[in-house]
Amino acid sequence: MAIRLYNTLTRRKEEFVPREPGKASMYACGPTTYNYFHLGNARMLVVFDMIRRYLIHKGFDVTYIQNFTDVDDKIIKRAAEEDCDPIALAGKYINEYFTDAKALNILPADIHPRATEHIPEMIDIIRRLEEKGLAYNIDGDVYFAVDKFPGYGKLSGRTLEDMQAGARVEVDDKKHNPMDFALWKKAKAGEPFWESPWGKGRPGWHIECSAMSLKYLGPGFDIHGGGGDLVFPHHENEIAQSEGCLEGQQFARYWMHNAFITINQEKMSKSLGNFFLVRDVTGKFPGDVIRFYLLGTHYRSPLDFDDEKLVMASKGLDRLKNSVRLAKEALGKALGKEGMTFGIIAANRDQKADNEMAEASLEARNAFEQAMDDDFNSAQAYAALFELAKGINTYLAKVSIKTESLAEAAQTLIELAGILGFDLEAEAEVLQGDSGKLAQVMELVMEIRANARKNKDWTTADLIRDRIKEIGIVIEDTPEGARWYLK
Repeated sequence: MAIRLYNTLTRRKEEFVPREPGKASMYACGPTTYNYFHLGNARMLVVFDMIRRYLIHKGFDVTYIQNFTDVDDKIIKRAAEEDCDPIALAGKYINEYFTDAKALNILPADIHPRATEHIPEMIDIIRRLEEKGLAYNIDGDVYFAVDKFPGYGKLSGRTLEDMQAGARVEVDDKKHNPMDFALWKKAKAGEPFWESPWGKGRPGWHIECSAMSLKYLGPGFDIHGGGGDLVFPHHENEIAQSEGCLEGQQFARYWMHNAFITINQEKMSKSLGNFFLVRDVTGKFPGDVIRFYLLGTHYRSPLDFDDEKLVMASKGLDRLKNSVRLAKEALGKALGKEGMTFGIIAANRDQKADNEMAEASLEARNAFEQAMDDDFNSAQAYAALFELAKGINTYLAKVSIKTESLAEAAQTLIELAGILGFDLEAEAEVLQGDSGKLAQVMELVMEIRANARKNKDWTTADLIRDRIKEIGIVIEDTPEGARWYLK
């Protein structure tokens, strides 16, 4: 089945047909590096990491570019507050980005270009726009003339008249039109600057992404992505300035945007002060739990945040990990080996149950692919994972001789989760962090309960089972011994 994705530009789902067969080119707008990135930023970064991973799974040779904005008004303001160099401040937070990205298992991009390293490319685009009459210089400030570009507004669906009606016009504004945007800003005292044909200055925000995406991917690249807040004005302006100098060529073919994370139905943002830094959230929850939460809702649907939703994500991820753990333990016992790898077990078998388990693996794979092919529906893909985990648990409870169908099912679960960026063979997490502690505590609990049963102390054994169940952990006694899992 072909991949279909929602294209913001056309406002409909379209079949993904890459510019070059077998290859996929992607550009995602990265963070402005004046602070650690917050959970709203993380959603975009995780979503496009997931999309990239799935395209690779489907056999595409993916080139993925994600930039860093390392010169900007916010960076300059923060540097002034901290009495440090703006470029050094940005460099510090670029380094910190990779720490937080690693915690969320976000793969590094093929190239992470920085705005300050691409000033010549930006100047070249601005010069060409000026030559075409699409840009004008006023005392060292260069603006894009939006009314000279007929397609302005095609991404956001806004008309220039609507935008002008709602615009706040600044007193003594130098711009010809209130909607014109800065391509180059004249240097101010104490700010970083570069030499240009218009004097000392620095680039506007929008021009950097045009310069870097075109340099590394070329015109007509496949996917341009970002958060929904970038549709207007950032991405709208990118299209205008890029296609304004491309001699009729298309800038990007598919535009993809994820919805916001909200707090009490209000968008999470630094400007509103209702944001949570990933660095702080990972102090309470493991990175894979945060990632599991972020992908648990379709990327185009809003996602409301509170700690309880992360607790639920932790329980869900641990259910998948526990199914894998229990399967490995059962297969290890069947082979008489600890730490075994999945393989074929030649033994008497329950052929009906084996066939059902094999069918469950196939159904899960098909359901997973169908969900992801339909606009990267990770939430629906989760359903396929949980259904397979449920099948594994049912098989373990009713089949005494474990065979290769169980090994295949567990491996399928591991593989499919891995496509989304999850390692189900990592130790299950305690509900709010501290990797591996839950498994260690439960090992001790099971040992105490086994001793109670051995001594025919059924009251203690049942008390342990019942009290553990109250906190969401089920202990089952099977012919092969007791086992536990999270509800």
